[in-house]
Amino acid sequence: MMYETADFKKGLKLMVDGSPYVVVDFQHVKPGKGNQFSRTKLRNMLTGQNLERTFKSGEKFEVPNVENVEMTFLYKDDNGFNFMNQANYEQLCMMEHEVGDSKDYLIENLVVMITIYNDKPVNVEVPKAVNMRVAQTDPGVKGDRVTGATKAAIMETGLKINVPLHISEGDLLRVDSTEGAYVERVTQK
Repeated sequence: MMYETADFKKGLKLMVDGSPYVVVDFQHVKPGKGNQFSRTKLRNMLTGQNLERTFKSGEKFEVPNVENVEMTFLYKDDNGFNFMNQANYEQLCMMEHEVGDSKDYLIENLVVMITIYNDKPVNVEVPKAVNMRVAQTDPGVKGDRVTGATKAAIMETGLKINVPLHISEGDLLRVDSTEGAYVERVTQK
């Protein structure tokens, strides 16, 4: 199976110059004169380095030999981030550079998708929305309900986001992991 530039979407995994990459961002460009092309931002799944590249429309790419495994995040320690496969209880540890930006959303017992390339874990995909607690923020002001006004908050993982003024420390929030943005306050049961 082969991918073409028309198949590009965020998260697509493909081989470029013999290495596995994941599409971080892309833009299809149709100039008034000349051929169409795609501007892409790619992240090397082995090294974590970013690559900006322009591809001609219709270029073909191999599909990397990757496997996606559903795992549960257990904890972070001096060795790295520890995950467990729920099917066979095998555990694996990934370093911070391998986890990438997903580290900001890893809370205990979160189910994630780990991409394995040639028996080596290379990518962590977190759910689109993650429920997290507010660790630190300025106190909410009662009666201050200005539409759209926000303040800074630090989540339990260290992620910094903007939240509405009524949010307090300890609140459970749903956070969009693709944008790193507040979605809603979650009512606790």
